[in-house]
Amino acid sequence: MSKKLYVGNLSYTVSSRDLEEMFATHGAVDSANVIMDRDTGRSKGFGFVEMSNDQEAQAAISALNGKDVDGRSLTVNEARPREERSGGGFGGGRGGFGGGRRY
Repeated sequence: MSKKLYVGNLSYTVSSRDLEEMFATHGAVDSANVIMDRDTGRSKGFGFVEMSNDQEAQAAISALNGKDVDGRSLTVNEARPREERSGGGFGGGRGGFGGGRRY
């Protein structure tokens, strides 16, 4: 079973390909993605790597967590499940648009 890892504090110059190469020395990489800002197209400074199994994922965490890459100390750990977001947009809460008192 594959294991998803969070990789934080990446240099803004690191690409998904760079991330894959960094982790491939520790095991088989199923996917590697640097998260990009949709407005600017720039890296957000973090990404996710999916490793083929637990042992390889743990080896990568041990080897890369805290490692200096391009002058930045990486944060590597197991990715937490994505939290559900509420609908977003306008309204819903007090003091926002669409809710509360009528004048």
